[in-house]
Amino acid sequence: MKEVEFKMGKKLHIMAVGAHCGDMELVAGGVIAKYTRAGHEASIVHLTPGEKGHPHLKPEEYAKQKIEEAKKAAEILGAESIFLPYRDAELPVNDEVKFKLAEVIREKKPDVIITHWKNSMHPDHANTYLIVEGALLIAALPAFELKYPAHGVRGLFYGENWEDPYGFEPDVYVDITSTYDVWVEAIKQYEFVRGGVSTFRYLDYYTHLAVVRGCLMGVKYAQAFMMPEGANKRRGASLPGFNLE
Repeated sequence: MKEVEFKMGKKLHIMAVGAHCGDMELVAGGVIAKYTRAGHEASIVHLTPGEKGHPHLKPEEYAKQKIEEAKKAAEILGAESIFLPYRDAELPVNDEVKFKLAEVIREKKPDVIITHWKNSMHPDHANTYLIVEGALLIAALPAFELKYPAHGVRGLFYGENWEDPYGFEPDVYVDITSTYDVWVEAIKQYEFVRGGVSTFRYLDYYTHLAVVRGCLMGVKYAQAFMMPEGANKRRGASLPGFNLE
């Protein structure tokens, strides 16, 4: 991936694409907040609400709850929430969903996309990786005649998700110390993060992971990412090639 440096004053757009509401806020919320507070734009695309995991609520009820939680979390992070019409644990990998996402990419014109790593214990996460790969190609090629003109994304990063561990090797560490509290406030908008939906301790896991990554970077808190295989590796206070300074 070619490294591109943006001059002071150039407004960036960071887009995070997650399988379920909450996925991208957990892995990249601190970074998203860091960019939006520096005057840049961000959007979080949710391919499904992730509505089938509640022990008491019906999927339809939990979907409504998670969509509202996503909107509140995005507002805190300074981002826009975008929802595609697919169902939890039924996310397809086909032309329809790739073209829908490609249209969103063309409309919003992100410079950077953050998404899931390809090897996951959750099929929706693995499928999201494939959907993003296909959508990026469709969005970039003018031969595909869509509503908006072609747009090529400059940077692609994979977030560190506990369900996507196989072969994930973090090689990008971003200091989120300045936005750590904002990030924690945002992710706590989700009931599943606060506890009571799942036995997995999401809040403990991700906040402690931020401490661990911060230790490795030499700062208080950090979030880690993986660049596409074969890309040059970087560490710093921002996403490589998309500096805030």
